[in-house]
Amino acid sequence: MRLAARGFLSVSPMFQPRYARAFMPAPVCGALGAGYCDVVTEQHQAGPVRVTKAGTADHQGYPGADLGLPEAGRGAIAGLARRVGAIFIDWLVCTFIVVALIRPPHVQVEYWTLAIFSAQDFVFTGLTGLTLGKLLLRIRVVRLDGGMVGLGWALVRTLLLLCVIPPLITDRDLRGLHDRAANTAVVRL
Repeated sequence: MRLAARGFLSVSPMFQPRYARAFMPAPVCGALGAGYCDVVTEQHQAGPVRVTKAGTADHQGYPGADLGLPEAGRGAIAGLARRVGAIFIDWLVCTFIVVALIRPPHVQVEYWTLAIFSAQDFVFTGLTGLTLGKLLLRIRVVRLDGGMVGLGWALVRTLLLLCVIPPLITDRDLRGLHDRAANTAVVRL
C-alpha cells in the first residue's frame, strides 16, 4: 500500500510480515496479494521466524531445542543467572581457601584466587562436570555427544572461560564460545 501524495510505502517491507488480516482491512490485504495475509497470519501464529543462511524460514524454539534438550526441568539449558551465580560462589570459595590456607601477602590474593579457581574449574569440570557453585545451583556441564567432558576439553573450556569475553558471546542455545569450542552445554540437574 502506498501513500497517495508521494508514492511512499505506508509500511516498510521489513515490518509487513508482522501484520495480519486482523490488523489490515480487506482492501489492504487484497492490494498486497491474494494469499499474503493468510501466509503472514499462519507464520505469526506459528511463532518467531528466523531466516537461515540458505534463505529458508526456521521457527525458533526455546534455548536447547536445536540440541535436542528439553524446554524445562532436568536436562534443560541453564539460565544466565544460575551460571553467573555458580561462578560467583566458586570465586568466593576459592578466595576463602586462599586467605585461610595459603595466606599470601594482600597484593597477591587475587592471583592466588585466580590460580585456585582455574585449577578447581579445570579438574572438577573435566572429571564430574560440576563445581561447588554448580552443584549448589543445580547445574552441570555436559558434552553434547553424551560422554564425559574430559580433562582435555575441560582445559580448552577453562582457558576460554578465563578470557572473559568468549563466555559472553552466546548463541540461541545460550552456549558461549567456550561451550561451543568444547562441544558442551550447561544444563539443569
